[in-house]
Amino acid sequence: MLKKIAGILGLLVLVAVTGCAKAPQSGPPAPQQRQIEELEHEILALGPEVDPAEAARAARLAYEYAHQLAIEYKITDPPLVHNYKVNRGLRPRGLCYHWAEDMESRLLKENYRTLDIHRAIGNPDKVFRIDHSTAIVSRRGDNMYQGLVLDPWRNGGALHWAPVVEDKDYDWQPRLKVHEKRRQKKKS
Repeated sequence: MLKKIAGILGLLVLVAVTGCAKAPQSGPPAPQQRQIEELEHEILALGPEVDPAEAARAARLAYEYAHQLAIEYKITDPPLVHNYKVNRGLRPRGLCYHWAEDMESRLLKENYRTLDIHRAIGNPDKVFRIDHSTAIVSRRGDNMYQGLVLDPWRNGGALHWAPVVEDKDYDWQPRLKVHEKRRQKKKS
């Protein structure tokens, strides 16, 4: 009974919060060259050691692969509605950690010499906010806080990117540290 009530309450919250969410009608629009070039410029701005060809490749890949995943995940709704569908078995994938996992995996296949790829979890310590996963690109040797969030989940498959320290929507922390903290908490 409690599980049923929780499910109904969850659905009501979902309906309430998705009123402000961006809802793609048939998936997000294809990325525009201008968007790719803006991200490329920001990746280059991570430092003079960043190879321009790698910055261009990473920017194009981040946008194009996010779009490809949106099609594969069958994104037609705002993120929280899509999450509900995934959790009910109505869609194959598309939870934030799926996006982060797939983006990280694809970016790592490029074997960048001047860039690093990180994984992060946002808001892991918030009581009333669901935590969120993402991939981050930084200059080789820098930590994730010096990089750029690459987040296709929050806009339903349209890539959102921002410097980690300027992303006011999430308090990003390294994924492995979050998992370790949770393991320690379970032990105590």
